[in-house]
Amino acid sequence: MKVSYNWLKQYVDTDLSPEEMGKILTDTGLEVEGITKIEAVKGGLEGVFIGEVLTCEKHPDADRLKVTTVSIGEEPLQIVCGAPNVAAGEKVIVATVGCTLHPTPEEDFKIKKSKIRGVESFGMLCAEDELGLGESHDGILLLESNAEVGSPAASYFGLEDDYEIEIGLTPNRSDALGHIGVARDLVAFLNVHQDKGLTLHLPDVSVFKVENNELPITVEVDDADLCPRYMGTSIKSVKVGASPAWLQKRLRSIGLSPINNIVDVTNFVMHELGTPLHAFDAAKLNGKIVVKKANDGDTFTTLDEVERSLGADQLMITNGSDHLCIAGVFGGDDSGISNETTDVFLESAYFNAVSVRKTAKAHGLNTDSSFRYERGVDPNMTDYALKRAVLLIQEVAGGTIAMDVVDTNPKPVENVTVAFSYDRCNRLIGTEIPIDTVNAILKELDITILSEENGVAQLEIPAYRVDVTREADVVEEVLRIFGFNNVPVPDKLNTSLPLFTKPNVEKLQTTVSEMLVGMGCIETMNNSLTKAEYAEKLGGEVVKSSRNVEMLNPLSQDLNVMRQSLVYNALETVQHNQNRQNPDLKLFEFGKVYHKYDDGYSENRRLIIALTGKREAENWNSNGDITSFFTIKGTARALFERVGLLGMLKESPLKNSLLQDGVQLSILKRKVGEIGWITPALKKYFGIKQDVFIADIDWDVVIDSLKMVKVKYTELPKTFAVRRDFSLLIDQKVTFAEIEQIASASDRKILKEVGLFDVYEGKNLEAGKKSYAVSFKFQDAEKTLKDKQVDAVMDKIRGQLESKLGAQLR
Repeated sequence: MKVSYNWLKQYVDTDLSPEEMGKILTDTGLEVEGITKIEAVKGGLEGVFIGEVLTCEKHPDADRLKVTTVSIGEEPLQIVCGAPNVAAGEKVIVATVGCTLHPTPEEDFKIKKSKIRGVESFGMLCAEDELGLGESHDGILLLESNAEVGSPAASYFGLEDDYEIEIGLTPNRSDALGHIGVARDLVAFLNVHQDKGLTLHLPDVSVFKVENNELPITVEVDDADLCPRYMGTSIKSVKVGASPAWLQKRLRSIGLSPINNIVDVTNFVMHELGTPLHAFDAAKLNGKIVVKKANDGDTFTTLDEVERSLGADQLMITNGSDHLCIAGVFGGDDSGISNETTDVFLESAYFNAVSVRKTAKAHGLNTDSSFRYERGVDPNMTDYALKRAVLLIQEVAGGTIAMDVVDTNPKPVENVTVAFSYDRCNRLIGTEIPIDTVNAILKELDITILSEENGVAQLEIPAYRVDVTREADVVEEVLRIFGFNNVPVPDKLNTSLPLFTKPNVEKLQTTVSEMLVGMGCIETMNNSLTKAEYAEKLGGEVVKSSRNVEMLNPLSQDLNVMRQSLVYNALETVQHNQNRQNPDLKLFEFGKVYHKYDDGYSENRRLIIALTGKREAENWNSNGDITSFFTIKGTARALFERVGLLGMLKESPLKNSLLQDGVQLSILKRKVGEIGWITPALKKYFGIKQDVFIADIDWDVVIDSLKMVKVKYTELPKTFAVRRDFSLLIDQKVTFAEIEQIASASDRKILKEVGLFDVYEGKNLEAGKKSYAVSFKFQDAEKTLKDKQVDAVMDKIRGQLESKLGAQLR
């Protein structure tokens, strides 16, 4: 949320700098994420001064130009000017050589020494539009005779720079949705910590007065649960036009674009008080407002000219027959304020937060109005906000108040009462805060102490603090004004030694994470919410739409289901980085996936590793090797070796997978994961230009398998290993996993390792064939192996490969 530094100072008498103000707001829980300077005029009119025309003569070679000498407090400047109103003795605005003018925020105009029809000119006498101060170009800007020659133009015009303060507002702080709420925290902090004795300056609305009853509008509310309070009044004979400069300036200071004076007032008051308002063209109302639910399937065209289909649970503002506005969310394109509007009906309402949120999300809308209603606006502010806006409209657009204020529920919402223990407050905070200080903080936050007995006070919480309903909430309020940084760090910290079951899941995850980071991987964290489209278009038989866990009130269509696989998140990350010229990636993520079955729901912890691009960072001494299947396989095997499961790991051909090809991993016949590369369909959908290799590991199975692992210590072997190689000619469909499985089954005593060190496909081989160079490592820990023993096993392996796979020795 954005607030204006100068705007805040309207309500608080303070000389704090923007940086000091930002620090205080952050300390009170309104975290300031950034402070940006906003110049009243771009460039601040630097190099522009007040001057006096000393002489003004006709140009010798141009009828419409004049040659002037102008004093700016130094040596007079010769300036050629074509304005019809330039004359000797006038006070003018002079842009000197070297300065840059900004007639518009997008346009730059640098002043240079020049020759105009043979006469040198050393600057420019400026018109209003050339300075960016207005739109007039009838002539140069003439100043009062008392203007001080040589003074900066910025000082003369009283140009005041502003600062945009960006606040990372948490969802519970609906009380700070306007400048008044932010200013309230400033006042509380300064009064408690610096004893400033400040008060919050609220605009006066006491002059509000109904002038006649010439434009009555009746109001009916069909569902008081969805609209507990609706207020409104009409203003007759307004003149719609551009807002005055001060109003436009306030709106621009928080990033809003002025529209017209009526709409600008509603936006101004919303950002001032945090209460949304809506202005209707009274001519479109047929004399009445009816607040009711839409019929299922109704259509409505909103201000953005999008036709939307309505649901039966969505609250609408109507004139009895036609829809005018989606209540608390968005106005219609036909009932809003236009240049032809002369009569206005102004709405100030309190809508149900849940209803507004559901409706906004259903239409994929996030407006300033819905942003506030969803979090809970002050139900007792509607009357004040209405009067404030009406008075401002009369100030900027004229008009008369032409009906009594309608209020469907004039009874104020009752405040919440909370029991509060001073002792428990101190224990929760961790330090002793004097009772007088606590009471002062409560008073500054408009929390009333009804009674106090035996250290327990009964507190009345104002209705605008919808998030303060328990004692712990009050303690948090006391702490944030007292200051988190003022709570001392204790000299001694007490802790207990935790007892972990084996395996220690957190320690295991940390160990694996550190190993992967050591291999150059980066850990990612993605949202557990994803889009249903993945299952519908890309899931196949693995990720099914019927197994989606759907959100009842999705934040958006891209976050409407719980994820069934980590693969899509990984590919989103690859796509994001690839589009920003970072194609070489090594990523991993621990996360949960979620499924819905006929008998209930399931959660499954998983680990995904994604490798793509070059194996090493680009450097003068890197060889530029590209990540391959064997890169991801080596990473996965290293992981299982690190946790002590490599000896139990089995590989088999990949079946029923999101991956195009690879191997399936299992431990004791339980699938523990799969490794391979993504399909062309996935590459096309995500716009990924290179292969992405994936290891998708079932972390729950890994944890369960570790329960069966016992750590054993063995002596180092006393003998050397023996290696033998086969160069095999095999069918294209044969995988190394099959070769490894057959070899391992042939001997379980001395055969320790089977490896693949070369693959050849292409020239000089039969069609449908490929060549594998396979290594076999033999070792007996107690005695040196003899050739006869090794040869016997090699013969057995060869026979098995020939009979089962049709392999031939080359």
